[in-house]
Amino acid sequence: MRLSDFIAQHVDRIVDEWEKFAATLTPAASSMDSVELRDHAKSILLAAARDMNTAQTKAEQIAKAQGEELNKTPTLDQAAASHGELRHTVGFDLVQMTAEFRHLRATVIRFWVESLQAPDMASFQDMIRFNEAIDEALAESTAAYAERVNRSRDIFLAILGHDLRAPLQAVSMSSEVLIRKARLDAASLTYVERIKSSSRQMATMVVDLLEFVRSRLGISLPVVRQPMEMASACRDAIDEATAGHPNCNPVFNHTGDTHGEWDRNRIDQLLRNLIGNALQHGASSHQITVTLTGDEGYVTLLVHNNGEPIAQEAIGSIFDPLVRSANEQEGNPNPSTSLGLGLFIVKEVVNAHGGSITVTSNFGDGTTFTVVLPKKA
Repeated sequence: MRLSDFIAQHVDRIVDEWEKFAATLTPAASSMDSVELRDHAKSILLAAARDMNTAQTKAEQIAKAQGEELNKTPTLDQAAASHGELRHTVGFDLVQMTAEFRHLRATVIRFWVESLQAPDMASFQDMIRFNEAIDEALAESTAAYAERVNRSRDIFLAILGHDLRAPLQAVSMSSEVLIRKARLDAASLTYVERIKSSSRQMATMVVDLLEFVRSRLGISLPVVRQPMEMASACRDAIDEATAGHPNCNPVFNHTGDTHGEWDRNRIDQLLRNLIGNALQHGASSHQITVTLTGDEGYVTLLVHNNGEPIAQEAIGSIFDPLVRSANEQEGNPNPSTSLGLGLFIVKEVVNAHGGSITVTSNFGDGTTFTVVLPKKA
């Protein structure tokens, strides 16, 4: 009997074995009934049998073995993807879910081989096609499972970031009240100022985290354009960023008309992260130069610092989320307090405004980030 026919004829017996094995995958399986344990096993098996009966050339077989989309089976993919999602929902880990497919493969082959009287070349071809189908199902289940893991993590981070804002705001407001109304000696005032500064830094990290999660969940960065003056925003950002570096003597140059329509809150994020990055990864003197040029339809912002340049192999990934510089990983004496999201947020803000950002970095010239933003949408 051909393997596809054997699967269709003995599908319930095979699924019984699936259920017995799935029941051993504790602790999640301990509270599951028979229907939940069997899940999409029958659908996967019958779809695999149908896939095995479709015509396939040698080239198509090779392409499928390499994971290409050619001649995939929609019903098999749908059943496998649903299985991966549900196994994540009920608490199976990824190793347990993949073990189900390993056991299924072994069970089918064992039952079928036991039924064969005299295997021939067609039998070997059947085994190849069956393994292809199971591999496709396993890949779809794993992808769906991983997507659920990622989304669950992102939702957790979003909730965490959201819930952290209230206590941070309370800390910040309390420190502000103490500074204004309490009669504090010099030492106590220093401590309260430090609390206020630290809560502000933590709030910035929470905002960056929420923006990262927003992008991960497929939500574009919203911008509300209003008339503003970019040079003023640059001065405010420089003052805020350098408040913790009393020895820093930043240079700010601006020419031309720097009025335009941008989202001021987003621009503040961009400037705060770019300038903070320059201070963090520049030379020990924390010397930075910010240059702003206004032209007819756009402004160009350059943020420059000296110090250890960015490795050329890292340039391509510097705007990726959760990427930390090689210098920091090797033990920078000024370790960052960020989440590695600063430049990712910068890129998102630039993209939301329809602009562009580039970076150059070498030993002779230092590191320069160049942002070009149109003045209007």
